[in-house]
Amino acid sequence: MRFAETENSLNAAVPQSQMLGKLNEAQRRAVEYGAGAESGGPLLIIAGAGSGKTNTLAHRVAHLIASGADPRRILLLTFSRRAATEMGGRVRRICAETLGASAGTLADALAWSGTFHSVGARLLREYAPVIGLDPDFTIHDREDSADLLNLARHDLGFSKTEKRFPTKATCLAIYSRAVNSELPLDEVLGQAFPWCAGWSDELRALFASYVEAKQAQNILDYDDLLLYWAQMAVEPALAAEMGGRFDHVLVDEYQDTNRLQASILFGLKPDGRGLTVVGDDAQSIYSFRAATVRNILDFPAQFSPPAAIVTLDRNYRSTQPILAAANGVIGLAKERFTKNLWTERASAQRPALVVVRDEGDQAQYIVEQVLEARESGEKLKSQAVLFRASHHSGPLEIELTRRNIPFVKFGGLKFLDSAHVKDLLALLRFARNPRDRISGFRLLQLLPGVGPSTARRALDEIGAGSDPLAALASAPPPSKSGDHWPAFVAVLQDLKQRPADWPAEVSRARAWYQPHLERLHEDAATRQIDLVQLEQIAATYPSRERFLTELTLDPPDATSAEAGVPLLDEDYLILSTIHSAKGQEWKSVFVLNVVDGCIPSDLATGTSAEIEEERRLLYVAMTRARDRLHLMVPQRFFTHGQHARGDRHVYAARSRFIPDDLGALFEPDAWPRVTAEAAATGPRPQVRVDIGARMRGMWR
Repeated sequence: MRFAETENSLNAAVPQSQMLGKLNEAQRRAVEYGAGAESGGPLLIIAGAGSGKTNTLAHRVAHLIASGADPRRILLLTFSRRAATEMGGRVRRICAETLGASAGTLADALAWSGTFHSVGARLLREYAPVIGLDPDFTIHDREDSADLLNLARHDLGFSKTEKRFPTKATCLAIYSRAVNSELPLDEVLGQAFPWCAGWSDELRALFASYVEAKQAQNILDYDDLLLYWAQMAVEPALAAEMGGRFDHVLVDEYQDTNRLQASILFGLKPDGRGLTVVGDDAQSIYSFRAATVRNILDFPAQFSPPAAIVTLDRNYRSTQPILAAANGVIGLAKERFTKNLWTERASAQRPALVVVRDEGDQAQYIVEQVLEARESGEKLKSQAVLFRASHHSGPLEIELTRRNIPFVKFGGLKFLDSAHVKDLLALLRFARNPRDRISGFRLLQLLPGVGPSTARRALDEIGAGSDPLAALASAPPPSKSGDHWPAFVAVLQDLKQRPADWPAEVSRARAWYQPHLERLHEDAATRQIDLVQLEQIAATYPSRERFLTELTLDPPDATSAEAGVPLLDEDYLILSTIHSAKGQEWKSVFVLNVVDGCIPSDLATGTSAEIEEERRLLYVAMTRARDRLHLMVPQRFFTHGQHARGDRHVYAARSRFIPDDLGALFEPDAWPRVTAEAAATGPRPQVRVDIGARMRGMWR
């Protein structure tokens, strides 16, 4: 379907060679496949690490628009909100190169771009009356969902069982895994939570109660956005209507999708026409979120005839020796799409396989290498240290602090996990949906003299009426709340009556919260900076609804994710978990603890599928490096899994993912190095003193 007749003549004259001239042959095949007014069949783009995946997908979207596709009928699904924003920016730039003045109008019409969850939220609000939802539903984040689940857990008496019942976090994890994997509860318990298998009947009752509570309070959780959308997609009439809205559906990072997301896609496009998915099976590392590598491995066979496959194997990031080593590691995988990354970036420097005595030496080696590179003109922020688990970097962080080397660590506390930020967001959510008991429960207890029992009674009273805010205004205030109660009612009514006054609503909410912030937190001034930052973030959204939805579904890791890393130092070393590093690249990369027990983790070797994912995790870490790669092999390392009274240091072997057969792909090294002077003098003489004989001689 073409955008408009006026665009048709313009598009016919578009110099497509100008748009495609910068692409290699494989990228061009992926971009041009099925383009034009008529949608092509399903397409799978296997995009190896550093192969220009984002650039290729952006070019494909721009090429579709330039060829006459209506951008309002293109659905682009990405892994994160930031990825969607970046993709949109690239599409605009590419369109500008070929369409000139018309580019802005066409590219800006690409309105359906975002994560599965954010697009799902938009569609659910549109179709809410058809599926029995109140369009004013609020969306709970993981912590609020766990709290609501915990209330149901208490009400059912499961918090007082003779044997220890799973915690609220574990219960939510089980529920989420069952929903997203589309597997029966007993199967999920057997595979991922065997210690909870004895509670199967109780968990079913708990989840039923949890669902009823959500529906009564007009709440959806993170998983509901996919679950409701998937349920709509199995209804033929609704599926046809939703799928008919889009001529083209493009999905980024398809290897990170779960079965529920795959079900949505097949519901929208059952014949695959106009469906393009992009990903790399070798970078599927999110099974703990219920993602399954089977989605991408099995995608071609889901259609008849099978989906077309285009493989991008030219790497623009790393040197050839780094790619050779990475290809060697992933080449031992049991099942994969065959591809061998290659590049024109030649180098004589192979990846270093560095053997050290322990984690202390590992930290010192890395610090010396980092400082040496810095003295040679390489910035700290162009170097990164990656690790399997967050606690692995502890000894290194101590050494960096001791040596006064600034660093930033990714994979830690989330910005929205802080109490003061959650308080302010709860106020905005409760004003929109006064039946949201978790937000109301949190807010009421901010008031002086209001405890859990009082808050629960107040919520029971206002929840029974047809107009919760009117009931709140007429309810007798708690005896010890003083002037805070009428102020609380007034701010809620103000926010409810002026939903279009955005983003001034955040300033109004912050003014109400200020005295409570100062009363509850000694570091109120520091926390106030976060709330100012939150208000600035809110100003980038068109409405309260979009702000609350997007921030819940795709929160920033910290204020730094929106406003730059808050450091006084202009340069800093990057520390990151491998999962958080996916999609990033640096000139120099150090990978900690490349030993069995860490990579693969000793907690992820129970099944063949777990071991294969650990192999892919190492592959992802290795392919983050552009010029230099150091894999660290400590012979002795600290473990959190040993008994506290035992030796918590264990001796380890090099990771099983780097067998001797791959040795020629690496440069062996050891540290501390033996100097020429020390080698010339030979080994130190060993002095042996028989202290025991002396002690015995004292009494003879």
